[in-house]
Amino acid sequence: MIANSASRPDSSYAWLRLVLALGISTIAGVGMWAVVVVLPDIQSEFGVARGAASLPYTVMMLGFAFGTIVLGQMSDRTGIVVPIIIAGVSLGLGFGLAALAPSLLMVSLLHFLVGMGSGAGFAPMMADISHWFVKRRGVAVVIIASGNYLAGSIWPLFMNQLMPSQGWRGTYLAIAAICVVTILPLAFLMRRRPEKTALDAATEAAAAAQADLGLSPRALQMLLVVAAFSCCVAMSMPQVHIVAYCGDLGYGVARGAEMLSLMLFLGIASRIGSGFLADRIGGAATLLIGSIMQGVALVLYLFFNGLASLYIISGIFGLFQGGIVPMYAVICREFLPAREAGSRIGLVMASTIIGMAFGGYVSGLIFDATNSYRLAFLNGVIWNGLNLLVVAWLFLKRQKAMPQPA
Repeated sequence: MIANSASRPDSSYAWLRLVLALGISTIAGVGMWAVVVVLPDIQSEFGVARGAASLPYTVMMLGFAFGTIVLGQMSDRTGIVVPIIIAGVSLGLGFGLAALAPSLLMVSLLHFLVGMGSGAGFAPMMADISHWFVKRRGVAVVIIASGNYLAGSIWPLFMNQLMPSQGWRGTYLAIAAICVVTILPLAFLMRRRPEKTALDAATEAAAAAQADLGLSPRALQMLLVVAAFSCCVAMSMPQVHIVAYCGDLGYGVARGAEMLSLMLFLGIASRIGSGFLADRIGGAATLLIGSIMQGVALVLYLFFNGLASLYIISGIFGLFQGGIVPMYAVICREFLPAREAGSRIGLVMASTIIGMAFGGYVSGLIFDATNSYRLAFLNGVIWNGLNLLVVAWLFLKRQKAMPQPA
């Protein structure tokens, strides 16, 4: 009886599992940020241009997208333990072998393993924790999604302390060891599976909501992929280029780095707040609010470029964009089969990663062609408009399907 009650949604065990999952997500999230920290050292050691030195980051992002899809699908079949073990091994091998690699090409290729391990700590973990909550599902999902931002706050500080004495290779070896000795033991604490009755109830509820919406699962999935891709193309412009933008304006890259840190810090608050809001008004409504406010912030970048105004706009941007991405996972759980949560959420999350990579690259091309970021910001506004159209249509369709009060 105790085991059964512990396996039910919103139980005390569910909250303990949430804490464990957040820890795993934060540790695995190192892959997203470590390569950014060591990029100047890699460029210096191998004597290459900045573009070539950025290749490990590009490969890591591809591995991240691969991990969210493949390991998400695996979690639907095996549970989350096997994907977590694969993540720990992948991170250990990726960082460890990259630290010993003799060439930039080998370093870059090994970052695919790094990205795959980090991907397992993102979408698959969100999908898993969504099975353990009903009343507070939105809060639970956004807490796990915040692990990526927590990793961005913690790991660079750790690396900055270690790199002066150990160099980037010694630091990578230390990260490899930490990932293996922490993630693998924690994986076995996640062995419990949710009750079959809870999964059945969630599947029935999602099927009813999806029928009311009037869209097939495939059609809804594709709409979410389009929305997720377009919103992250828009989101990438400030996140990827704010540092360079401040440098071009004469404020210095240090100011841009401070604005980026401000975005990430307020993004954590945004994610947590969006979870509470989603539990009250639903994922679609929360996503619509986030899309509108992100669009407002992007428009403000077009008209103001003073130092103080850029700090304020970057804060506004971070305060509203952080809660957008987890809402796609919440919507997947509201309308799509619960037993396919890992693969469904993984595919949508992969589209956000691809959108970030594409948007950052396209913004750079626009800057090269125009020698200005103005059209790049405008490009972000246009992509955000596409996201807003899709999300608003889903929201209005959902509202029409809901029973009206007498």
